[in-house]
Amino acid sequence: MKKINPIPEIVGETTDVESWLMRAGLRFSDLGDDAASIAIRRQWREYQAAVHRCCVTLHQPPLGVQLSGDYANLRIPGAAFTNCAIDRPSSRPQSLD
Repeated sequence: MKKINPIPEIVGETTDVESWLMRAGLRFSDLGDDAASIAIRRQWREYQAAVHRCCVTLHQPPLGVQLSGDYANLRIPGAAFTNCAIDRPSSRPQSLD
């Protein structure tokens, strides 16, 4: 049986807010004045700053770069505010204290 993946893997970054919001199944018209919408708008600004720094450093267009590491959680709207693999205590380095 052929496996169908309805959500293609995200390759590259974007400068289009609608494309970025679609990664989480959102539209710009879904955003309001509530705390979650304000947090997503703040995340968009952080995402754009990270993409810009990466593009300048690597001399590549947004589609030619991909955020990773500490910036990976900015790729999906709202992911910075939810429990994702990066935030799990088991994946954090253990302290020797």
